[in-house]
Amino acid sequence: MKRCAFLTLDERGDFVIDDEHAIEPMAGLGWQVSTLSWRQVAEPWGGFDAVIIRSTWDYWHDVPAFLEVLAQINRQTRLANPLSLVHWNLSKTYLRDLEGKGVGVVHTLWLDGLQGRPPAACAKRLATDQMVVKPVIGANGQDAFRFCRDEDPARWEEISACFRGRACMVQPFMANVLSEGEYSLFFFAGAFSHAILKVPLAGEFRSQEERGAEILAVTPETLLLQRAQRALAVVSPPPLYARIDLVRNSAGDFEVLELELIEPSLYLRTDPGAPERFAQAIDRWFLEKT
Repeated sequence: MKRCAFLTLDERGDFVIDDEHAIEPMAGLGWQVSTLSWRQVAEPWGGFDAVIIRSTWDYWHDVPAFLEVLAQINRQTRLANPLSLVHWNLSKTYLRDLEGKGVGVVHTLWLDGLQGRPPAACAKRLATDQMVVKPVIGANGQDAFRFCRDEDPARWEEISACFRGRACMVQPFMANVLSEGEYSLFFFAGAFSHAILKVPLAGEFRSQEERGAEILAVTPETLLLQRAQRALAVVSPPPLYARIDLVRNSAGDFEVLELELIEPSLYLRTDPGAPERFAQAIDRWFLEKT
């Protein structure tokens, strides 16, 4: 029996975690799966044949400690996704790399902070009235704000204070996130597995399930799938798993919002065949690297 660890967070809270859907198909392939906090020290990582980063949705509170744990794991056994990809994907500046390789991404301003930058100046550079600002390192929509060119100065000051001494990114607000939703496409070992559409809760612009978004299983149209495949094709080394979030722009094409390679929710419950495909990808991935 091969041993595998799924890394998770210490306290589940309100998070919806569906990694357990992969445990039974993993067992059918000869794997015993343990779900462990990335902070645990009771079990040596070297006792596992494979360690897979899964729902570590608290790592951004202590990034150095998280990276040190992953480095320890990487020295003792096989880690997925690869450590080099984790370092690259940790900062959303990876979007600049994707754009430089011809991938269509949402237009972004990369700033050291918002002090001294009125919203009108950002709006002019982005050619839009509605914008979103979020941290360069972060997740789950935390510290993400929607604002407009004529934002109330008092609120703008509050937003600016949140990013004092902190790198941030400003993007045009993509109206189709509200009218249509945000798409997520999932790939295991390079092969497309399944897709969902995330529709934000009324009055909300963020598409996380924990923030009330509706999650719908969908079959991606050809152009959407092609845009996701194009983004994945430029990633090196190839990841075990990837989630690519895209939104339709005003011209009807699709642009990448995020390419998640560290701890994306894989929404295995939304497709009956997804857990088996994930288990088989894990099995092939680690056997090939033995």
